[in-house]
Amino acid sequence: MTMPTGKHDFARQRAPTVSAGYAGYLWRFAVARGADPAELARRSGIDPAGLADPDTRVPFARYQALMRTAKELCRMPALALHLGAGNDFREFSVVGLICYAAPTMGEALAELNRYGRLVAEVDLAMAGPRFRIEQRDGGTWLTDTRADPDAFPEMTEASWARFIGETRRHFPDAPFALAVHVTHPAPAHVDEYEAVLGVPATFASDRNAIRIDPSWLGIALHNPSRYAFGVLSERADRLVRELENAKSMRGRVEGVLVPMLHRGDVAMEAVARKLGLSQRSLQRRLKDEDSGYEAVLDALRHRMALNYLSGGRTSVNETAYLVGFSDPSAFSRAFKRWTGTSPRGWLARER
Repeated sequence: MTMPTGKHDFARQRAPTVSAGYAGYLWRFAVARGADPAELARRSGIDPAGLADPDTRVPFARYQALMRTAKELCRMPALALHLGAGNDFREFSVVGLICYAAPTMGEALAELNRYGRLVAEVDLAMAGPRFRIEQRDGGTWLTDTRADPDAFPEMTEASWARFIGETRRHFPDAPFALAVHVTHPAPAHVDEYEAVLGVPATFASDRNAIRIDPSWLGIALHNPSRYAFGVLSERADRLVRELENAKSMRGRVEGVLVPMLHRGDVAMEAVARKLGLSQRSLQRRLKDEDSGYEAVLDALRHRMALNYLSGGRTSVNETAYLVGFSDPSAFSRAFKRWTGTSPRGWLARER
């Protein structure tokens, strides 16, 4: 598809993001260990209301701030290790569900490389997949090719703890990790590496990698489902397209609006200011994409309302508030325009 003039520049300038599911798991982990939610929000710049939909996006810089704030408030220097070791990938991302619907661990790794940016967008040191299987120094290595990993070593800690922890939980008798290498220097909590990972760790290495038993790649996963795999992959493909679209001005506007919706202060002037644009420039760039500010806002409210209501997450009145309607009757009118029925009628139909 041909991109409008100027869109390429926005794509290059767009800051990387993580999924709200990924950030939300860290948020809940920290709060469960005593972190004050108000302080987490203040210091990370993340509004917890914006984490309700696991597939929305959070700026990567804010996720980094959340991680570092959580470590401090919880007084857990090794928080990232414990976070990775303790969570189940399926709990916060469609990518985890896809991986576990694959037939073998090797094929799950291929799907992780295919869809991993839905969890976190990261720069890579070389073209190709992020996680590579390499033969070197007489062994088989699972290598993370993330660029500049020492700028955020917590991601390395969480990633390797998750690989090892998930294999250990689901396949306790299967050989996997033999050693872990990381490029960052040994931290103060060095003793917790072997306690959490269960294998020797080498610091200030030339690689971020796990030396693995090659048989790990052939492990047959429990109850793989071709049907589930197809359904989930279709959803993930759509999310990838949405992520690409987020490089557009429309996507940037939605990214600013999500944490603002519940406050009701969604004037174009405020959004333009956050984007560093004048209202006229914002209008022009949305028009270049055959869109307009009110249409973007309305479509976002529609999508978020359906997400909040699905699965009984919130009441109708709570949903009205979360998407920026102070008057529930105004929300009901908008909802009927979107769907042809009232919120309660839609809920009855969905059940």
